[in-house]
Amino acid sequence: MSDYENDTDDNNAVDAANAQEAPVAVAVLTHIVKNIVDDPDAVSISTSVGRGSKLSLDVSVGPGDLGRVIGRRGRTAQSIRTVVRAAATQDGVDVDVEFIDD
Repeated sequence: MSDYENDTDDNNAVDAANAQEAPVAVAVLTHIVKNIVDDPDAVSISTSVGRGSKLSLDVSVGPGDLGRVIGRRGRTAQSIRTVVRAAATQDGVDVDVEFIDD
């Protein structure tokens, strides 16, 4: 079983139907965010149709972890976006990564 399948089994918020459109990008995003935050079980990633033909990956984290994911002056968030967009090229899709404050 791949890491992606393991992540989707225990990640209650990944929409499997939409994640199939960009499985590599979702797996990379899940792995990065879960390793940055204090509470990896609170990480949830949902997908939706973004602007144009882009797939939007919406990330929400537990209380107090949003600052860790965004980083100083947004540098961590921008780096995550860059890596996930590069991973999405293997899926053949364009993605946007949004960090949701719950």
